[in-house]
Amino acid sequence: MATPTNALSKAKLAARANRRKLEVQRSQKRSLGKIARQDARRGARPGLLPTSGPNRPLSRKKAQKVERALANALKRKAEAEGRKGVESNAADKNATKGTKTDGKEQKEDAKEEMDVDIA
Repeated sequence: MATPTNALSKAKLAARANRRKLEVQRSQKRSLGKIARQDARRGARPGLLPTSGPNRPLSRKKAQKVERALANALKRKAEAEGRKGVESNAADKNATKGTKTDGKEQKEDAKEEMDVDIA
């Protein structure tokens, strides 16, 4: 028997498959640089953050404020737990600096030791 007359030709089937392949490629390409619609409305593009809204980049001043607030929160948490904070370690380092001898005294001590070693 011959093929039915209402069947699609090989050329049409190949064209349909090619179209589907291109659609899949396009959708995958879009999903790689997926940007939320709201962010796109605020000026976001692939590689660029929006200029407003919750996903916009923080200004340097605001970033410093947030960093300070986080540091204070960590300090309060450490104090609440009863542990010594980072500042206590810094205070210990400063306390040991005062007990060290000056450079002149160290040189004199070195000379005395040298004299004792030679004699």
